[in-house]
Amino acid sequence: MDKSQELREVLLRYLDADLERIIFSNPRTRESYLKLTVRPLLLRGALAFQTEEFTEKQAFQKNQNAEKTAEYLLGELENRYRNAEIASLHGIVNILISKKGTVTIKEKKVGVKRAENRTVSVVAGDVQKAGKQMPAKSHADVKENSLEKSGQSQSSHENGKMQRSAKIQGNGKLQSNAKQQKNAGTGLSAGMDAAAFSERLASLSHNRTKKYVLQEGVPVPFLVDLGVMTAEGKVVKSRYDKFRQINRFLEFIEDVLPNLDPNRTNTIIDFGCGKSYLTFAMYYYFRELKKLDVNIIGLDLKEDVIAICNGLAEKYGYEKLHFYQGDIASYTGRDEVDMVVTLHACDTATDYALEKAVKWNAKVILSVPCCQHELNRQIANKELYPIMDYGILKERMAALLTDGIRAKLLENAGYETQILEFIDMEHTPKNLLIRAVKRQEGSKKLPEELKACMEAYHVKPTLADLLTEKEEP
Repeated sequence: MDKSQELREVLLRYLDADLERIIFSNPRTRESYLKLTVRPLLLRGALAFQTEEFTEKQAFQKNQNAEKTAEYLLGELENRYRNAEIASLHGIVNILISKKGTVTIKEKKVGVKRAENRTVSVVAGDVQKAGKQMPAKSHADVKENSLEKSGQSQSSHENGKMQRSAKIQGNGKLQSNAKQQKNAGTGLSAGMDAAAFSERLASLSHNRTKKYVLQEGVPVPFLVDLGVMTAEGKVVKSRYDKFRQINRFLEFIEDVLPNLDPNRTNTIIDFGCGKSYLTFAMYYYFRELKKLDVNIIGLDLKEDVIAICNGLAEKYGYEKLHFYQGDIASYTGRDEVDMVVTLHACDTATDYALEKAVKWNAKVILSVPCCQHELNRQIANKELYPIMDYGILKERMAALLTDGIRAKLLENAGYETQILEFIDMEHTPKNLLIRAVKRQEGSKKLPEELKACMEAYHVKPTLADLLTEKEEP
């Protein structure tokens, strides 16, 4: 058997409901995707597999059945990746491909033992095992056999959608009564008992309950006062989008947590904090959940909002959370800052916040831009002129161009930068987040490719002026 066929058979063997995950890594080229993951899920009652492939800034998802997924993964292994790890309830497989193309497959079986080289047909009832004609004893088969011996030949497996009766005869035939088999064709393991099947079904459901950083049912004081939760911890229906937004933001915080020093006080500034849902969430997450010493400062122009936020911070005993009235561009309250957050700071206010972060040499920047008007007034391109006649398209083009240039300028300043979806577009149009982590020394010289892009669209963003040296005329 050639290695390609062997790989295909390994993939097909583990692409079932017992799969935990598949991870492809170690791309062959820099231009390739960074990582590929696979997980099982139920779509319209049938087993499917979601592949998710990651670049530095994007993720691409695809849902397919087992056979199509196996073919897709085989092609990825042969062309893009050198390593693969398969984790299942029944085994772990490591696949290594050398630079010369040598394929090594290491398989370790764990958990419930399964008969090899056998096929089980619930409809026809045939059970075959190479070399012997005998029942392949899965967990469910053993249970059914013991029931027959005790005179109870009928076994029922229920998950609300499926019931099955089976009888094992001495000749190794499995006869199944499929009168109520509503789950036929799903591809789910026939050997699961009722409890395991239901649990697995719930874990695979595409609409399974989301596990949030701040859990529903656990009252969080500031969320109660801000009207997002009731006193019992139930999320107010009309505020559920805000609850999801807060948790999504905290997931981004979790991702960058390793970049902050746990052995000292970290200073975090939130520019344009507004009503400070996310500022309070940050403090609660760092101080209460992670026990990390942080000093958080919120800055906003609205005096009444600042007064309310300071009152709430005092009420909760948040001694290292302070709010000040002020303008981002003129703020000089700190010389060193570890993390800068700017959420929905309008237009060029985002640029001034990013400039502050870069000059402070902040380890982490999280920015959700808003109201990118500057480039909308400037953008001009002969080739794109016909579609720029539509205001909404021009606005979106300008917003994308603004954020793209900002991200590249941060990369030029020594940051590893990503543009990520903050929250679904259906909940807010301001849904892009720029995440930047300091990795190296930067440059103040405008990159030639970025200069060419700006010239092509006839734009000159504020951040480019702030972060790069003025060129001699």
